[in-house]
Formats: sequence, C-alpha cells, structure tokens
Amino acid sequence: MKDFRKQKVWQKSHRLILDLYQATAGFPKEELYGLTSQIRRAGYSIPANIAEGCGRDGEAELARFFQIPMGSASELQYHLLLAQDLGFLNETEYTQLNNQTTEVKQMLTSFIKKLKAAR
Repeated sequence: MKDFRKQKVWQKSHRLILDLYQATAGFPKEELYGLTSQIRRAGYSIPANIAEGCGRDGEAELARFFQIPMGSASELQYHLLLAQDLGFLNETEYTQLNNQTTEVKQMLTSFIKKLKAAR
C-alpha cells in the first residue's frame, strides 16, 4: 500500500482539480448540471482513482487503477476544448488546464510503464 499523497502524479492531479473548480465557477448557471459537472467529475476522478489504486494490494491492481484516470484525463481534455469553443474558457485558461492535463497523462503513462516493467 502506497501513500497517495506522496505520489507526484496525485499532487499534480489534485492541483488540476482545484484549478478546474476555480475555472468552472464562472460558467453559466444553466451549465451547472451539464458541462460544469462533467468537467469536475472527469477532473476529480483522476486523483480519486490514483488514491484508490494506492490503497489496493499489489502492483497489478495499482496499474489497473492508474488506467482509469487516463480515460478520465482524455475525457477532460475534450470537455475543456468544448468549454473553450463555447466561450466559457478563454485561450489562456484552456491552454493552462489542457497543459496540466497532458502533464498528468504523461506522468500516468510513465508510472504504468514502470509498474509493467517491474512485473
């Protein structure tokens, strides 16, 4: 069992969800149960699944739980693009959040590769 708070990828993804909440706070009220909710759900799924994976027994289960946030991060990237295209995020906000998401995905990929190599 690993302490998820010590994992750099968890730290980065936690920072990302905090930034996502701040960025979506100004979205239109009619999007509260739409795009706002979707962005937040995809965003908090990333650190939540990392935390759950760290609480599991064994490297194979940990690797499996790190695959889930990869999917959530890809979903998040689409939602961010949609939010920008709809004018809810400006270019700077979109770029920053998308770059953070890409960095988390790269870290997850690296972590998964290390786990698979260790088997």
